[in-house]
Amino acid sequence: MITAISKTYSKILGGKMNTLDRYELFIDGEWVKPESEKYIDIISPSTGEKLGEFAAANDKDVDKAVAAAREAFEGEYGSWSKEQRVQLLLDIAAKIDANAEYLAKLESMDNGKPIRETLNGDIPLVSDHFKYFAAVLRADEDEITKLDGRFVSIRKREPMGVVGQMIPWNFPLLMAAWKLAPALAGGNTIVISPSSHTSLSILELIRLIEDILPKGVINLVTGKGSVTGEYLQHHPGFDKLAFTGSTAVGRHIAVSAAEGLIPVTLELGGKSAHVIFDDCDIEKAIEGAQLGILFNQGEVCSAGSRLFVQETIYDEFVEKLVKAFENVKVGDPLDPETQMGALRDKQRFEVLEEFIEKAKAGGGEVLTGGKPLTENGLDKGAFFAPTILANVPEDNDAVREEIFGPVVVVEKFKDEEDVIKKANDSRYGLAGGIYSNDIYRIMKVANGVRTGRVWVNTYNQFPAGSSFGGYKESGIGRETDKLAYEAYTQVKNIMIDGSEDKIGMF
Repeated sequence: MITAISKTYSKILGGKMNTLDRYELFIDGEWVKPESEKYIDIISPSTGEKLGEFAAANDKDVDKAVAAAREAFEGEYGSWSKEQRVQLLLDIAAKIDANAEYLAKLESMDNGKPIRETLNGDIPLVSDHFKYFAAVLRADEDEITKLDGRFVSIRKREPMGVVGQMIPWNFPLLMAAWKLAPALAGGNTIVISPSSHTSLSILELIRLIEDILPKGVINLVTGKGSVTGEYLQHHPGFDKLAFTGSTAVGRHIAVSAAEGLIPVTLELGGKSAHVIFDDCDIEKAIEGAQLGILFNQGEVCSAGSRLFVQETIYDEFVEKLVKAFENVKVGDPLDPETQMGALRDKQRFEVLEEFIEKAKAGGGEVLTGGKPLTENGLDKGAFFAPTILANVPEDNDAVREEIFGPVVVVEKFKDEEDVIKKANDSRYGLAGGIYSNDIYRIMKVANGVRTGRVWVNTYNQFPAGSSFGGYKESGIGRETDKLAYEAYTQVKNIMIDGSEDKIGMF
């Protein structure tokens, strides 16, 4: 089902937004003009309208940001108590909560995702991650152990130092929260660089919280990944790097971190297996299959893009799934009734269409979708039809590679052993899903698949407090729970000799 974009953003939002026509860089607690004197347009993926522009940072700007972060870390902020950091995290969360609707609208405008997702999912989760890591920090206690009757061992966590963070375009605010919150909890200072495709909401977040941020603690440098991001990842002034994005770029960043002998957290690509067993609740599984590939327009690294349906229910399930896909409301992301919004931009069409053509050339069939949507004014934006491919050979790129769009490949399987083998036949291992009511079957498959996360009778849920990260080429490290806090800290041991006696070796 296609809904029209019949209103401009200004009308939908009740007139005036508090956004700027031009955004500068945020360095050392101040908004400063870029050394390049260049700016990048902010374009709505839904309407093609220009929403504003932001600064294009160059090497000198990044140098300034890193220097500001280092000065803050070595200055007063570096001696902040745990309680002060807890309060900062809670204050940020309170600002987000107070401006939730505003941030949700911005995220939909900038990214193209439906307001029902941003208002009910993204923004509440953004806030919750700051609250969660405030709780993790508050609960973190030094460990004191008595050894051999005379030594006292104190184990404590300290900050890494200055952290460089690179944020993807598919979940701008949420991915920023995944990285900012544990880094702040750990006592680090930060240079963060959002995607040049979706910088607006992060810029506005910094505007909302700048009055409560200590000078230099968070520095925001916007610009092209090939310029700003490339220089940032090689900068010698960082003590840790964190990145979410493609496996190809992640590998490049891992090399940079290795050269500097600094730790790195990488959340990378995926080609996740979504398994539907014949004992499932079919209607719930239909919704789950849609959540797996249509949530955020399929622009999700954990998307359930390989849908395995047990052969005993394959025909019934696929028939219902096709109808469900064709009834999805695609259109204006700011309409509460819209279920799927716009892709990042129209350049994504070529990528999706290339995968679809490869699938067809290999003997695959398009059961529904497979093309951009242009009716009712959708031609102005980057809208693509929910797409189902079937009978695609296992060695086809549509099966093997990350498509990053609302395109799912369905395939039959026989039993648990068969689907475990099929699911693991991938260089990725980020996530996966199982729909079944048999706990023994669920546990066998969940333990058998080599992925960092397995959803059971649900999909694409990202609450704080549950670890997220990949196996194999899907990344290094974990995010969204206390393991992330640990990744932004390093362990110091203090050993005290409690005896007045000499050791006796000399």
